[in-house]
Amino acid sequence: MAHDELDGLLRSLKVWSPDTTELRPFDPDTAPPTPLPLFTAWLADAARAGQPEPHTMSLATADAEGRPDVRIVMLHGADADGWTFGTHSTSRKGRDLIANPYAALAFYWPALGRQVRVRGPVTAAPAEDAQADLQARSTGALAAALTGRQSEDLDSLEELRRASEDAWTRAHDDPTAPAPTWSLYRLHPRSVEFFQGDPDRRHVRLEYRRTEFGWERRLLWP
Repeated sequence: MAHDELDGLLRSLKVWSPDTTELRPFDPDTAPPTPLPLFTAWLADAARAGQPEPHTMSLATADAEGRPDVRIVMLHGADADGWTFGTHSTSRKGRDLIANPYAALAFYWPALGRQVRVRGPVTAAPAEDAQADLQARSTGALAAALTGRQSEDLDSLEELRRASEDAWTRAHDDPTAPAPTWSLYRLHPRSVEFFQGDPDRRHVRLEYRRTEFGWERRLLWP
């Protein structure tokens, strides 16, 4: 695609079209004192609004040299202590988190013109918690974890097919099969920002910041 063609395509694309997006009013004065109840409400709103896969999020990490990386992962849970996700400890993101245990999450729900950003240190859960989380999910999730070797070089799709078929067979035959490198990680939030888009570009940004006394709330310029 030529440069001019790409520019033309980008200018033709619309953001928050009234046909697909409902920009709701957001009064930060009504927000709860801690971020988790608001996140839970917004996630439920996104699901009810028909947002596809509202539980997926961008996960940003950095390696030992500070070089950033980002990818889409699935939220496994959230509570007062943090937001959880899973991956192999030997994967690229797993290696990043060993070298630099700090990360950021971003949820984007265009059906409502909303974003949520979460930043903080990351710790790995005990191995038994990771295994229990994996077993609570689908057979396919277990098969993918048993396939392993995430982020390693792959010689061919045929090699992947054989390994995947073996993993699916094992997952069906032994639903409790261990996946030794599968890890559950918890991001302990130091800041959580809620962004509500506005049709007049007066977007509302409310940030929760953790202090030694608890959570404080601040508005940010859009």
